[in-house]
Amino acid sequence: MDEDNDLVDDVDDNDTGDNDTGDTEDTEDTVTFASLGLPEEILAAVTDMGFRVPTPIQAAAIPPLLELRDVVGIAQTGTGKTAAFGLPLLQNVARSLEAEGGKPSGLARALVLCPTRELCLQIADDLTDYSKYLPSVRILPVYGGSSIEAQIRTLRRGVEVIVATPGRLIDLMERGAASLDEVHTVVLDEADEMLTMGFSESLQTILSQVPEERHLLLFSATMPREISSIAASYMHQPKEIIVGTKNQGNANIKHYYYVVSARHKYLALKRIADYYPDIYGIIFCRTRKETQEIADQLIRDGYNADALHGELSQAQRDYVMQKFRIRNLQLLVATDVAARGLDVNDLTHVIHYGLPDDIESYTHRSGRTARAGKMGISIAICHSRERGRLRDIERISHATIERKTLPSGAEICGKQLFHLAERIERVELTEDATLEALLPELARKLEWIDHEELLKRVML
Repeated sequence: MDEDNDLVDDVDDNDTGDNDTGDTEDTEDTVTFASLGLPEEILAAVTDMGFRVPTPIQAAAIPPLLELRDVVGIAQTGTGKTAAFGLPLLQNVARSLEAEGGKPSGLARALVLCPTRELCLQIADDLTDYSKYLPSVRILPVYGGSSIEAQIRTLRRGVEVIVATPGRLIDLMERGAASLDEVHTVVLDEADEMLTMGFSESLQTILSQVPEERHLLLFSATMPREISSIAASYMHQPKEIIVGTKNQGNANIKHYYYVVSARHKYLALKRIADYYPDIYGIIFCRTRKETQEIADQLIRDGYNADALHGELSQAQRDYVMQKFRIRNLQLLVATDVAARGLDVNDLTHVIHYGLPDDIESYTHRSGRTARAGKMGISIAICHSRERGRLRDIERISHATIERKTLPSGAEICGKQLFHLAERIERVELTEDATLEALLPELARKLEWIDHEELLKRVML
């Protein structure tokens, strides 16, 4: 696909990737959502959501998608991919409905496939927000773990856009409840993740049921060979849009690693967590058993942590994820599979409690931090035998992974004391009559203590 340079757009990813809502004035060269050719109804919804300036992937992808081009988009999570495909998808659906006199057949016109239930719900929610001024466009998420009968009833009433996980969609197709006969747009979101999860055969089954006269949108964080194979088999002269470099991680992520013996891994994890008092991150483990054990140890040692893995019920997973989203948890210990559908902004750290088996998983894990232009830190706790794999990750992802020495007790103490001082500095004082009345007496009581001694007594 790289042979035809006219079909490839390399997008500068030094842009923050954020949908700017600030007060900076537009210049003649500023790309806006209006300049991309979107209709008034969608522009109004975008404005309501506070979006003003498109992210690089949005600015590059929306125009060719409005022209019904096949597109391969390579971009990290958190760069605005959902709007990049969602806004033109909705316009194309609305346009097809208008061409039929506004009388929908009830059969889906667009299909979005994604790897997990959580991502399915998130995309459907976003598309619903984008289409708030397009009342004729109905959107339905279909996924496992929920009532298939309710989904069948909704499909029979008619929907224009289906957002689905592959397994549940095939189930609905086999029951005759989901027809793809009128689908003209198919999106594969997080395509590399779907392949990693073993959905290759399911994707082929679904794509074989879609009319040949359709356009295909493929979005992925990395570009493994399987993605190129899908593009070659199902896409017609796709336009390839790359934010950054193929298989490259987010440039806003700092990558560190610590080499420790197996028996010291948990101690290393605690020291790292202590060294970053404001940490809000995910700790990735390789197995469900290890995930639960590490979470239990952290909880016993006084850390605000919990576990997320496949042995929990759906209700338990939803509860843990909700706690983490609203920051009632500081540390989430998770397996790769369980965390795939978790979409959380403002993560400060990703910690690899051992390296994953494949480089794409490292990129996906690390890409959960440093979203929307923010900075983030990816930390690997590994054994000396894993340094060869680290070099492979560096070579393919073009990331520089810096070796660090575990912080000492004195360094941790200093970091936490300065963090406490910063918190005190940020406190906003309010008028309190009771406190004001007591202040003179308190000042007299402590007047014999100098400034430095008072700090020592308070902080130690």
